[in-house]
Amino acid sequence: MVTYRVHYVCVACRQSHKLPWDEAEHLCTRCRAPMLFAGHDFAAPRRTKDRHWTAVEAVLRAGLRYEGFETCGCGQEPKYRPRTSAQVRARRRVAAREGLTEAEALALRDPADACPPRG
Repeated sequence: MVTYRVHYVCVACRQSHKLPWDEAEHLCTRCRAPMLFAGHDFAAPRRTKDRHWTAVEAVLRAGLRYEGFETCGCGQEPKYRPRTSAQVRARRRVAAREGLTEAEALALRDPADACPPRG
């Protein structure tokens, strides 16, 4: 039987670990707080990148996960996640204006960020 390993994140300590995907509660090795499940395709930013960690925290607190980050043409739809705190703020403004939930707004892709057509 295969045990899949996925990313768990402690935003306060700015660290992530690949741990078995199970129902157990995984604790941070530094602060002993429960770690958040980030998904299969999470890529942790550097510890010094405050704007990026703010975006990671907003995404995970909204209940979203980092899944399906594949290159275009693979058959999986790439899922957008904001990378900086400025992108998070912009999507929160859209949520307030359009009446969307925070999770829906954070998953919105900018038209400028869309993948170019293949052909």
